[in-house]
Amino acid sequence: MSQSSQIATTLQVSLEERSYPIHIGPDLIRRPDSLVPYLAGRQVMIVSDDNVAPLYLASLISALPDGLDVRELVLPAGEQHKTLACVERIWTALLEAGFNRRCTLVALGGGVVGDMVGFAAACYQRGVAFIQVPTTLLAQVDSSVGGKTGVNHPLGKNMVGAFWQPRAVLIDTNSLSTLPVRELSAGLAEVIKYGLIRDEPFLAWLEEHMAALRALDSHALVYAIERSCRLKAEIVAEDETEQGVRALLNLGHTFGHAIETHQGYGSWLHGEAVGTGMMMAAALSHHLGWIDGHDVTRVEAVIASAGLPLAAPADMGVDDFLAVMRLDKKNLDDRLRLILLKQLGDACVHDQTPGDILHQLLKDFPRNA
Repeated sequence: MSQSSQIATTLQVSLEERSYPIHIGPDLIRRPDSLVPYLAGRQVMIVSDDNVAPLYLASLISALPDGLDVRELVLPAGEQHKTLACVERIWTALLEAGFNRRCTLVALGGGVVGDMVGFAAACYQRGVAFIQVPTTLLAQVDSSVGGKTGVNHPLGKNMVGAFWQPRAVLIDTNSLSTLPVRELSAGLAEVIKYGLIRDEPFLAWLEEHMAALRALDSHALVYAIERSCRLKAEIVAEDETEQGVRALLNLGHTFGHAIETHQGYGSWLHGEAVGTGMMMAAALSHHLGWIDGHDVTRVEAVIASAGLPLAAPADMGVDDFLAVMRLDKKNLDDRLRLILLKQLGDACVHDQTPGDILHQLLKDFPRNA
């Protein structure tokens, strides 16, 4: 059997009746046996964007067997289009096609498409099946796994959404060959995150293999994707709806979402903002006396080696950060809850950061020239 006809790895997200597999391997988009078992019925709506559709939509459709009612919808690409208006286009397409509760939505694209299609599936006729086929590294290791779906609001990122688990996640590693360099770096931010919050040996592996990952070495990519997905699957199985440990997956995200919201969605890629946000979280952890200067240097070096920014936007002041951070979904009873590092590989949720220390961190943190 050739490499392209094999699924390299299969993981399971264990959520009782909502459990589902994550298949990782080459050429899954061209293999009907990787998709068909998870269809709820014969009605299939494949949703993609105008960057990904020209590359993979025809291959996915041609791999499906005869007898299915397959429709397609191509949305505009970009974080700025992650809106209720675009989700409404999905609902309209489903209604115009006469799709019923046994239809299946397939999200073919990056995290924006996956989040919107999942949200559309959660709401259409009060919930229909969907499958994630992520084509960016960030979506493959993070947003396609775990059932978080939704859209952005002008006042905050991912503020409208639902938890809705897919029936399967199909990660075609060959799709990364067409990924722009900037998008690859953005995905590596989420990979680094897993090492920082839960797996220091993985962080050490990333320090040694970052060049191979950026060069799209297939063995390194499969290993990094599999380990990232395994870590996320474990956390999601422990805490599906983010009542506890799942919040740790948001390391760097409170600062990062503030950057994305202030700068305008799409100006900074999500992973770029998270990369800078993780640097800010590491710096704050150091200020609190939890990690030492050598640890901060390691965090800075691995983020830089991934090609990610280390400095915040020049036009963001302290008040700009705080205004958006106060709207973060993790906050409770007006307390700002941040994900910080007790040590590398061991993160915590912290809601007792003294205001003067946070203010000083935001004031002194490096800005872009």
